[in-house]
Amino acid sequence: MKPHTRRTVLTTLAASALVMASGLAPGLAWAQARLKVAGIYTVPVEQQWVSRIHKALNAAKARGEIDYVFSENVANADYERVMRQYAEGGQQLVIGESFAVEAAARKVAKDYPKTAFLMGSSGKPQAPNFSVFDNYIQEPAYLTGMIAGGITKSGHIGMVGGYPIPEVNRLMQAFMAGAREVNPKVKFSVSFIGSWFDPPKAKEAAFAMIDRGADVMYAERFGVSDAAKERKVLAIGNVIDTQAQYPDTVVASALWHMEPTVNAALKKVREGKFTAEDYGAFSGMKVGGSSLAPLGSFEKKLPADLLAKVRAKEKAILAGSFTVKVNDAEPKSTP
Repeated sequence: MKPHTRRTVLTTLAASALVMASGLAPGLAWAQARLKVAGIYTVPVEQQWVSRIHKALNAAKARGEIDYVFSENVANADYERVMRQYAEGGQQLVIGESFAVEAAARKVAKDYPKTAFLMGSSGKPQAPNFSVFDNYIQEPAYLTGMIAGGITKSGHIGMVGGYPIPEVNRLMQAFMAGAREVNPKVKFSVSFIGSWFDPPKAKEAAFAMIDRGADVMYAERFGVSDAAKERKVLAIGNVIDTQAQYPDTVVASALWHMEPTVNAALKKVREGKFTAEDYGAFSGMKVGGSSLAPLGSFEKKLPADLLAKVRAKEKAILAGSFTVKVNDAEPKSTP
C-alpha cells in the first residue's frame, strides 16, 4: 500500500470515529475537515501570475478550509518529481502550471487517479482527474487598452511580454483591440523577453521602446513599470495592481482574481465530485474572476469622455451585450 493510501485510510478511520462519537452525519463531518492542498510553481510566489494562485490559496487557508504547502522556483526538469512527492504525501489537490511540462504533468496525473490536479495549461482536461485553468482576463485587458489608446500623446504604445504563448497573446491582442477602438491610428512596439521573471531584461526592453517614442507601456512583466517611472511615461499593469508602488506611473491594470477558480475546485474535491474540467470560465468578469483595477490616483486625471467610454464598455461586458474576442495569435509590432 502506498504512503498516501495508508494516510487516507487512517484519516478516514479517524473521521469515522469522530462521527460516531459526535453523532454528526458523515457528510457534515467530512465537509468540515481541512483539505490538503499543494502548490508547485516554477517562479517565485511574488511573480504576477503565480501570486494570484498563492493569494487565493492563502485565503482558503486563513478560513480554515485547507492545509496549504507549496514549492516555488521549481525547475522544469524537477517538476514531475515534485508532483509525485506531493501525490505520494497524501495531498488531495495539487495546483500548478504545466505549460512547459505538459507531458510529464499529465503522466503523473494518470499514475495518481485519486489525486485531484488543477493545472495552468494551454491544453484540454484529461480524464479522470486533470483539470485545467488559465487567466482569461481579456475583458479587463480590453478596457485597459481603451485607456491606453486614449491617453497616448505620441500614438505609440510599447508592449513587453514574457513568451508569445496563448496565455499572453490573448491579453495583448485584447489590449490592442481596446486601444484601437478609441484611437484607430495607434501604433505598437511588441517584444518578448523569453522569461517569466527577469525584471532587468524587461526593463531594458521597455527602455528601448521608450527611446523610440512610446509614451505608454503595457507591463505584462515586472520591470516595465520601473522603466516607465524612470523615463516619466505612463504604464498599464497586468494581473495585479501595482499603482500603490507607482502612483504617478501605473494608470490602470487588468486584474486576475483566482478565488472563483480555487473555490470551485475545493468544493468539488470536498464533495468527492472533482473530475477533468476546464476552469477557464471562472476568470470572467461576470463571476468575479477578473476586473479593471480602481483607477485611484488617475481617476480624476483621465479625460471625462474617455472614462465614460470605458465605464460604458465595462457595463456592456458585465451585461453580456459586448464580448471581447479571444485571439491567441502572436501580436506583432506595427510599422
